[in-house]
Amino acid sequence: MEMRYNPKAVEEKWQGYWEREQLFSVQEDPDKKKFYLLEMFPYPSGRIHMGHVRNYSIGDVVARFLSMRGYNVLHPMGWDAFGMPAENAAIKAKTHPAKWTYENIDYMRRQLKKLGLSYDWTRELATCDPSYYRWEQLFFVKMFKKGLAYKKKSYVNWCGTCQTVLANEQVEDGACWRCDQPVVQKEMEQWFFKITDYVEELLEYLDKLPGWPERVLTMQRNWIGKSFGSTIHFPLESGKGSIQVFTTRADTLFGATFMSLAPEHPLVDELCRGTEQEETVRAFVERSKQAKRGERAADLLEKEGVFTGAHCINPMTGAKMPIFVANFVVMEYGTGAVMAVPAHDQRDFEFARKYDLPIKVVIKASEDAPVPEPAALDQAFEEDGILVDSGDFTGMTSAQAREAITQALEARGQGELTVQYRLRDWGISRQRYWGAPIPIIYCDECGTVPVPEEDLPVVLPLDLDMPESGASPLPLSEEFVRTTCPQCGKAARRETDTMDTFVESSWYFARFACSDYDQGPLDPQRVGYWMPVDQYIGGIEHAVLHLLYSRFFTKVLRDMGYLQVDEPFTNLLTQGMVIKDGAKMSKSKGNVVDPDDMIRAYGADTVRLFCLFAAPPEKELEWSDQGVEGASRFLGRVWRLVHDNLEGLQAAAPYDGRAEVGSTLQALHRKTHQTIKKVTEDIEQRFHFNTAIAAIMELVNQIYAVQDKASQDPAYWPVMREAVETVVVLLSPMAPHIAEELWERLGRRPSIAKVPWPTWREESLKAEEILIVVQVNGKLRGRLTVPADVTNEDLEKAALADPKVQSFIEGKTVRKVIVVPKKLVNIVV
Repeated sequence: MEMRYNPKAVEEKWQGYWEREQLFSVQEDPDKKKFYLLEMFPYPSGRIHMGHVRNYSIGDVVARFLSMRGYNVLHPMGWDAFGMPAENAAIKAKTHPAKWTYENIDYMRRQLKKLGLSYDWTRELATCDPSYYRWEQLFFVKMFKKGLAYKKKSYVNWCGTCQTVLANEQVEDGACWRCDQPVVQKEMEQWFFKITDYVEELLEYLDKLPGWPERVLTMQRNWIGKSFGSTIHFPLESGKGSIQVFTTRADTLFGATFMSLAPEHPLVDELCRGTEQEETVRAFVERSKQAKRGERAADLLEKEGVFTGAHCINPMTGAKMPIFVANFVVMEYGTGAVMAVPAHDQRDFEFARKYDLPIKVVIKASEDAPVPEPAALDQAFEEDGILVDSGDFTGMTSAQAREAITQALEARGQGELTVQYRLRDWGISRQRYWGAPIPIIYCDECGTVPVPEEDLPVVLPLDLDMPESGASPLPLSEEFVRTTCPQCGKAARRETDTMDTFVESSWYFARFACSDYDQGPLDPQRVGYWMPVDQYIGGIEHAVLHLLYSRFFTKVLRDMGYLQVDEPFTNLLTQGMVIKDGAKMSKSKGNVVDPDDMIRAYGADTVRLFCLFAAPPEKELEWSDQGVEGASRFLGRVWRLVHDNLEGLQAAAPYDGRAEVGSTLQALHRKTHQTIKKVTEDIEQRFHFNTAIAAIMELVNQIYAVQDKASQDPAYWPVMREAVETVVVLLSPMAPHIAEELWERLGRRPSIAKVPWPTWREESLKAEEILIVVQVNGKLRGRLTVPADVTNEDLEKAALADPKVQSFIEGKTVRKVIVVPKKLVNIVV
């Protein structure tokens, strides 16, 4: 056995063995308890980064550990392969997105295999493959027939840089989630999935996910945004219709003095048309649409507006209310119209002061509080209180008035109690090429017609040239666009929008259960065995994107009969970012560490071990070159431990715990079983790999200490072998290559991945006990039986707490306590 550990040779050897033996390929086995472990699959950007390494190392430890614990573990890998980045990169490189994507997949697959990850590669899939997205198109067709997929004209989020529409969830602080450029509002015909049909179930089932981080649950609850309030109808002065307003503060209705509409509100154009205000309003609307959507929603802009020239009527007071278009009102919240109550809403207050609009106080703080003069206000009073100047409702509390006013409006047909949600339907149309074609045909005779199921997939043509502008070439392809109507047989045209890439990732986890199945999207038997995913691992940034969409899609597929589960992921771990020099690793910050360079320099096991040891999974990991060096040195110590003792270890049988051994060896045996218990519980219950590795390091230190003290003892080698083999097995999920090699060198058959996880013996955990004499002022007053490894501090506490001793020190002042380690305690009073 070589004295120095050679990671390259060892890792290539065992990666080849695992692949030849298909060691991690699994099948359904009703006699074994299943465990489906999944990390969020990567976008094939070209190279894996340290965030990937950390994420996949975490998952691999759990997968290997549970497999050794007897579970039938499914641990697959694939590629989230459609999307704008591939298209943009291909245009820049003057190549085709398909070529760029598949080359990246090949490269990244090799990188992942170099990490020694225990994936079942027989289940690999790429979402850009027609054999995958054909089933996604089938789901679309079925959703269209059920009314869950529909097309409508609406204002959408438009990224001019990416030349496509974005869903609300893909706009972050007013910018595109991909390119970070400003997003504007644009009116277009778009396809939507009716996620709002499932809004109440999506909200309710959050309480049934105890294995999810509370932070993610809170983010989804907030995004769904359920609120209880009232819808109030404000008649237009013209008599032609009304403005609908949702409010949670019906108690302030008597104080509403003007109306604010979102620039995108459909009534804006109608109200200003033909008036002196028309030109001014239209210019303001266009300017508002260019503002960052997130800044408008977060109320970060200076409040501006223009009068439309029209009025509406307050249904309670009968007062005329001027209608303004205001930049702080957005269509995504409520109805896109806000009844402005400047005395009791700060935004309205600032707006009213700016444009010299009336302010009317209708709530005071308490029964005894004076009613402030509007002119004396320096800010709005936004709390609940007692109604004033509110007709028959004066004197009521805000809570009473909300109900009473709504009931009064309802009786007159001017309002009703309403439950409102922030969540809007999912816009899935993308005006880009590299995506799954939407399976719809437009016919002048028959209208909008779904592609017949037997004609799927609608294959994305791969022979089109990519315009440098980023615009999709599909509308320019006569061969793709021209088709015949499946209903009447006349000339027709195909939809040229493609689906949002989040559609592919909303069901891939179910397809992994039967990725080779070609009789339908999902094999009921295999999906029934594996689903749901027992442990999902990925970034917090997907809390209201991928995770919400996946929950929705799972419920849709359940209702179609494809799945038998209500939720896709039972447990969720959101790992922290990898940071270096105080910032998240990124090319723009120049602080990226290349995993390939690290593997070449130190080996995959060292890189994995560092990522697992440096921080708990949910915390940020601060990159440290010294930490990587430390992980490398530790693996070197373990290697030398076996190398230096190989002959004696090979010749001995592991200690079974029955024979009498000296105290030093007994302490090592005890430490071995304590470590088994500690590592098992840290992985199984807490995912605290850092403390598990620390426990293994402590055991290695104790083995080295024993090596110097007990090598002449005839019982030495069996206890030594038990301890060393335990180190190797416990280390194997974290550093599998070196563990495989050492296991084989110790005379064991490969693979260590198939070795049962060790169990601890309760009787071996108990420390050897010793008798301690307790004195008070030098006289014997008691005896204590304590563990041999008791600390001086614990020994002092035990002596002072002993009932016999307490009878001699009661009512006296303890001046000092003298501890003679492992012999006596003398209490001076």
